Amino acid sequence: MFAFVPDPVGLGVVESLAHPGGNFTGVTYSEAALGGKRLELLLDAIVGAKKIAVLWNPSFPWHADALKSIRTSASTRGIEIFSRELKALEDLESAFDDAIRAKAQAAVFMADNVMFGNRKQVAELALKHHLPTIHSFPPEVRDGGLMFYGPSNAENYQRSAALADRILKGARPSELPVEQPTKFELIINLKTAKALGLTIPESFLLRADEVIE
Repeated sequence: MFAFVPDPVGLGVVESLAHPGGNFTGVTYSEAALGGKRLELLLDAIVGAKKIAVLWNPSFPWHADALKSIRTSASTRGIEIFSRELKALEDLESAFDDAIRAKAQAAVFMADNVMFGNRKQVAELALKHHLPTIHSFPPEVRDGGLMFYGPSNAENYQRSAALADRILKGARPSELPVEQPTKFELIINLKTAKALGLTIPESFLLRADEVIE
């Protein structure tokens, strides 16, 4: 059983989503497809932004595909993208410095395992540089990032538990299709918005599943 695994076919975990064919099944999602959507939400929240930084790790699976999705979405809206690679924790502060020098007005932050583990430092640097950010995981926003958009953790855990229950009752993982999220959530940290001096449009706040105040 697995949960929150992007592209299990590409990783060789299963043969296909419909027919896993081995000893694993679970819940997956497309991080690449979410890239463009996160950019759109960031632009809706930061009215008038024309240049967006993308901070990402080229060695982390799926980040390059997400960047491609972001660029595609940006091109349709006349937005300039500043891409800055993050290969180690030591790159973090200079990456924010470079984003500001490039005149980015907000950032899509793609966390890897190291950056996720240092999410409070990421949030502090974003605030220090007055750079609004959208993130890949809810804890990043609860620890000070501005926004999160992605699959609902609660739904994914429930669906994973349901699959595990079927396996415990005798079902074969190879015969249980890998499931994809049906519920996505938008979380906004209003405390961070106020600290950044941002006024988030009321119409946008009404779209949020959770507002941290």
